[in-house]
Amino acid sequence: MKKRIQYNSPIILTFALLSLGTLLLNTLTGGVTNALFFSVYRSSWANPLTYIRLFGHVLGHANLQHYVNNMMMLLLLGPIVEERYGSGRMFGMIAITAAVTGLINMVLFPGTALLGASGVVFLLIVLSSMVGFSQGRIPLTLILVMILYLGQEVYDGLFTKDNVSHLTHIVGGLCGCAFGFLTGRKETERT
Repeated sequence: MKKRIQYNSPIILTFALLSLGTLLLNTLTGGVTNALFFSVYRSSWANPLTYIRLFGHVLGHANLQHYVNNMMMLLLLGPIVEERYGSGRMFGMIAITAAVTGLINMVLFPGTALLGASGVVFLLIVLSSMVGFSQGRIPLTLILVMILYLGQEVYDGLFTKDNVSHLTHIVGGLCGCAFGFLTGRKETERT
């Protein structure tokens, strides 16, 4: 049985397991670990934990439902995207998206803590729609994803009052779009 189960998407699976461990640790500490390590908010750049939070916030989740919602999409789309772009690029894209969404939250919402993988999930949603992108052609799936997913986030951000960071979703999607076009352009130049 052990030989039949494959760790097929190392970055995505490791991300999901680290997020689960983070959730369990946060539950055991009564929320302390999320506040210290896995939520990003404005803090002094002299504090070394600021840098950990800048990247670690994507691993933190408020509760099991928050975790499950993000991991369902991450585990569905992540392996496809990781196979297409490679594990090294996948790690880099996740790290850059975490840093960009964290910095934007620190600058625009100084009194608000941000945690969760939804920016990474929107990165994957957009990248998965670009899997067939090559030779300078824009996939129709990308256009529809941008209209439906990101359009919905813009609408919700403007007209819905909830605890969801719609801006993080939008920024994650824009990171996915940028990575997809940059990667597609480099591959087109090679051929």
